[in-house]
Amino acid sequence: MRVVTLILIAMLAIVHAELWFGKGGVPRVWSLRSQVHHQQSINAEAQARNERLAAEVRDLQEGLEMVEEKARTELGMVKPDEVYVQLTTRLPSVPAPNAATESSVH
Repeated sequence: MRVVTLILIAMLAIVHAELWFGKGGVPRVWSLRSQVHHQQSINAEAQARNERLAAEVRDLQEGLEMVEEKARTELGMVKPDEVYVQLTTRLPSVPAPNAATESSVH
C-alpha cells in the first residue's frame, strides 16, 4: 500500500511540475496574454485607420468638394481665372563676416 501511495504522490508531483514549468505552463500563458494584449492594441489602431479611410471614401463618393480639396492640396490644382499665391517663410539672415576678420586670417 505504501508503494502505491508513493507512486501516486510522484505522479502528482510530475503533473504539477508539467503544469507550472512545462510547454503549456504558467509562464507560457503569461507570455501569450502579453502577445494578445499587444496584438489587440495593433488591431485597435488598424481599426481606427480603416474607419478614417472609410469616411474619406464616403466623402469622395458623395460630393465633389472633397475631390476638389484633394486635387488642390495634393496635386496643386488651380481653377481657370484663379491666381495662385505661395508664401514661404524667410530664413534668418546670416551676418556677413567682418572685413577685419578676413584680413587677419590671410
